[in-house]
Amino acid sequence: MAKQKTELHTAGYKAWLEYPYIQSSTTRDLYASWCYNISISEQGHPVIESAVQELTRGIQGMLDIDATITESQEKDMQACIAIGTFNSNHPLITHTFSEAVRSSVGPEGYAIRTNTEKNCIAIGASTPVGLLYGVFAFLRVLGTGQSIEALDVVDNPVNTLRMMNQWDNIDGSIERGYAGKSIFYSDNEITENFDRVQDYARMLASIGINAIAINNVNVHRFETMFITERYLPAIAKIADIFRSYGVKLFLSINYASPIEIGGLNTADPLDPDVRQWWKAKAANIYKLIPDFGGFLVKADSENRPGPFTYDRDHAEGSNMLAEALLPYGGIVIWRCFVYNCKQDWRDRSTDRARAAYDHFKPLDGRFMDNVILQVKNGPMDFQVREGVSPLFGAMEHTNMMIEFQITQEYTGQQRHVCYLVPQWKEVLDFDTHAAGTGSSVKRVVDGSMYGYKYSGFAAVSNIGNDHNWTGHLLAQANLYGYGRLAWNPELSAEQIAKEWIMLTFSSEDEKVMDTIHEILLTSWNIYEAYTSPLGVGWMVNPDHHYGPNVDGYEYSKWGTYHFADLQGIGVDRTMKTGTGYVGQYQGPNVDLYESVATCPDELLLFFHHVPYTHILHSGQTVIQHIYDTHFEGVEQADQLKVKWQSLEGKMDNSRHEQVADRLHEQALHAREWRDIINTYFYRKSGIPDQRQRTIY
Repeated sequence: MAKQKTELHTAGYKAWLEYPYIQSSTTRDLYASWCYNISISEQGHPVIESAVQELTRGIQGMLDIDATITESQEKDMQACIAIGTFNSNHPLITHTFSEAVRSSVGPEGYAIRTNTEKNCIAIGASTPVGLLYGVFAFLRVLGTGQSIEALDVVDNPVNTLRMMNQWDNIDGSIERGYAGKSIFYSDNEITENFDRVQDYARMLASIGINAIAINNVNVHRFETMFITERYLPAIAKIADIFRSYGVKLFLSINYASPIEIGGLNTADPLDPDVRQWWKAKAANIYKLIPDFGGFLVKADSENRPGPFTYDRDHAEGSNMLAEALLPYGGIVIWRCFVYNCKQDWRDRSTDRARAAYDHFKPLDGRFMDNVILQVKNGPMDFQVREGVSPLFGAMEHTNMMIEFQITQEYTGQQRHVCYLVPQWKEVLDFDTHAAGTGSSVKRVVDGSMYGYKYSGFAAVSNIGNDHNWTGHLLAQANLYGYGRLAWNPELSAEQIAKEWIMLTFSSEDEKVMDTIHEILLTSWNIYEAYTSPLGVGWMVNPDHHYGPNVDGYEYSKWGTYHFADLQGIGVDRTMKTGTGYVGQYQGPNVDLYESVATCPDELLLFFHHVPYTHILHSGQTVIQHIYDTHFEGVEQADQLKVKWQSLEGKMDNSRHEQVADRLHEQALHAREWRDIINTYFYRKSGIPDQRQRTIY
């Protein structure tokens, strides 16, 4: 009989790769009968070695079995898990998967099948990285308590590029980082602590991430030198680690590098010397990192250099880099976060929300095939609620991918719980109507709608060197959820949350499962309730963006206005009387947002300036909605504390106390939001709360 595990928890360091011991002896025995032996036929490939190591680690943790690794054989074989690529000639793989199954598995996909005739559970794939993903999927099946007696799974990722963007700086800081310092850098040097980098690579591979840019898109002095001999050898070592887990390394680059480190007096993309300089740089990079992914570029945005300096456009700027990378299979990821960041607040016609579409739509079809435009999910900047970027679906002839923000810059900074998967699902399911009904954003970014050569997901990471990686333990669910959604956008927010909870805490305690599930699934709406109402956004303290400051950006250069006066609030983005932004949408979406009568309540102030007495579809006035939601949000934040407290004793104290402390801070901070927002609008409008609650 298996012994009771007494190993201490790691306060969240292992995240969803905890592999907690399965307490149910019935379930454990069913799993164990298959897991004493692992049969392989391929030795020496680093990704397959990672897969075997992970499989043995998971079996040991969940079943307390030290599995035996055996060479593949067909006869007299005990029950086993057989893993191998389809071309490996592993007999159990060959006899388990038909030609039809093998042909249905893509380059990163996998198949898992229980073969009772051959007494094995077979994990097969076309490539080593597919095997790695298959192993993680099998361990996910065990960790979530599913039956393995009749497995028959074929799974391919929907999106070809599933990327993580680290906004890490070489001094160890992380721009918009809320979980400690960088795991890659400190004191202007690249880390020598590769153990933690490897653990991060494991985490990313376990959720299907296959690419990472390891430095901030705002590239500073030392990071500009990452493409030189000063740093490339150390970066190559990091690339080696990620390569063993199927993750391809990218670098953010400084567009002005030819001037700053190249000795040239220009960075003009049409200058022959500049073009040759980048070609030479690419050749040097690929000598050290043969599978280098390419460049991530923020140009002509928020004072970053770019082709505008030379009267060139984004297509000319990105194509110059793409030309340098093309011989090696590299790609340029060009961010569309380009807008006027020196706007005059007195100017009501200039609209930051229009900027990405206005800049890039006219260039459709002029980008090289190895350029991808990376577009933020909304036209502004990762607000708790904003419209979906109309650029999705607008560019038929240009590769495109979506950018999310896992790090919670405007959604509580990992001091508040805010499970973002429901928000991302709404964006992905949004129908652009670009190619008729059913033209959802997810069909744009998976490449299926227009046949993009390159497409997919990118997101700003939320990890740092805090022991639990994400500061707030529950923020791990956003990292996990992002990867799962990038692999398969059809997964529900509920299903993803359930998986994460079962893998991280327990697959067997229903109280733990139900309570955390409810906390996660309600958290986005709760956060929205006590912060910015009806899609208006931006009511935060400038620079650090934490906490309420209604007019913090109202008279600034950044174009982030709400235009509240004594009569009403909101931004008129209509075609008839406003900035015309609504006209960037397609089909029925134009009429939906143009009319105040049909605009959804949750986005009303994003699209319209209305009186405080305007009646919402809910039947409430705008001002009463503001009052009610902010009071309700505080009550709901208090209830999060109570719900979490009910789990005391059902997990290790360190994890319980960490979340309890964060939820306590959230409840207090929700009061600050409520009182400042309600008081501001009471003083601005002069309209009292119908329920006569305390407003200062």
